Amino acid sequence: MTVNLLDLDAGKLAGFFSEIGEKPFRARQLMRWMHHFGENDFSNMSDLAKSLREKLRERAEIRVPSLVRELDATDGTRKWLLSVGEGNAVETVFIPESGRGTLCISSQVGCALECSFCSTGRQGFNRNLSAAEIIGQLWWANRALGREPGGERIISNVVMMGMGEPLLNFENLVTALNLMLDDSAYGLSRRRVTVSTSGVIPAMDRLAERCPVALAVSLHAPNDALRDVLVPLNRKYPLKELMAACNRYVEHAPRDFITFEYVMLDGVNDTIAHARELVKLVKEVPCKFNLIPFNPFPDSGYGRSKNEAIAAFKAVLTDAGLIVTTRRTRGDDIDAACGQLAGKVHDRTKRSREAA
Repeated sequence: MTVNLLDLDAGKLAGFFSEIGEKPFRARQLMRWMHHFGENDFSNMSDLAKSLREKLRERAEIRVPSLVRELDATDGTRKWLLSVGEGNAVETVFIPESGRGTLCISSQVGCALECSFCSTGRQGFNRNLSAAEIIGQLWWANRALGREPGGERIISNVVMMGMGEPLLNFENLVTALNLMLDDSAYGLSRRRVTVSTSGVIPAMDRLAERCPVALAVSLHAPNDALRDVLVPLNRKYPLKELMAACNRYVEHAPRDFITFEYVMLDGVNDTIAHARELVKLVKEVPCKFNLIPFNPFPDSGYGRSKNEAIAAFKAVLTDAGLIVTTRRTRGDDIDAACGQLAGKVHDRTKRSREAA
C-alpha cells in the first residue's frame, strides 16, 4: 500500500524510513524537500541517493489536495477551494495584513456541531480530513503565494478556524500542528499557530499536554440558555466547565491568555446587557476578545449587528479592563466567510443530481 508522506510528522517519517531499511536521519532531508521547498516529485530531490528515490517512488507518494477554484478579493484576500476526493471540497483562506499574513485552514469536510449561525454547520458533516489534507492546505498556499526557498515568509500565522471543529479530529490535527512547528518543515512559532474550538473540553486538556499552541474559543453568548441555541455543544460542556478548562489551558499555552471569538448577531447577543453579563462570565479567565461582525449567508435567519451596537458592546468590555478587537470584514466579494463557497458548490451539486 502506497504511503502518503504528507501524513507523517518527523517521528512517523523516521519510523517509515527505518521500515524500508533507510537511515532515520533521511526523514529530515525529505521533510525539507516536501515542506520547506514545496517539492512533490522525488526525482527533483537532488541530495537523496538515486536508489532511495527509486524506493520512495515504489512505496510512497506526496499527494496534495487539488485545486477546484481560486478567488481573489479586492482587499487582497485569497481563497482556494481544494478537492479532497469523492466530490468533497474544503476551503483555505489567506488574509494579508500589515506585518503578517494569516492562513485559515479547515480540519473537516463540513461540521457536526450545527452552530445555528454557521454556514458550514448547515452543510452537515462528511468526514475528518487526514493529516495530509490539513497540512496540504499550507503546502498548497505556500506554492500558490510564490515564496522562493530561503525567501521571506509570506504566511507568518496559521489559524485552524476553517471548516470543521479541529478538536474532533484530534490525532490528525496534532500531526499537522507538529509539522507546522517543525523547523525542517514550516518552522512557525507556537504563538503564531492558533486552534479554534467551540469548547470540546476533554480535547482541550489533551491539546495542552500534547501540543500547546495558541487557543481561541468560539464563545458567542454570555449565558448557557443563549449558547445552548447558538452553539449546541454547550449542552454537553456548559460555560462554567468551559471557563475552568480555559484556565487549565492557559497554564500550558504559549500565550498567557485565551482569545474568545464572539460573532455579533443583530438583536440576539449584542446588547449592553449581554456585554455586562459577559464581563461577569470571564472575570476569572485571562483573555482577550475578538468581536466578529456576522457574515450573512442565504437563509441564515440572522443579521449583522449595527456598527453602533458593536461599538457600544465593545465599550462595556474595554471599560471593564478587557482587551478587545473588532475583526475587520475581509473578502466579502469572494464569500470568504467559512463555508460559504463550499456551500454554494455543494448546493449546485445537489441541484444537479436532483435534476438528472
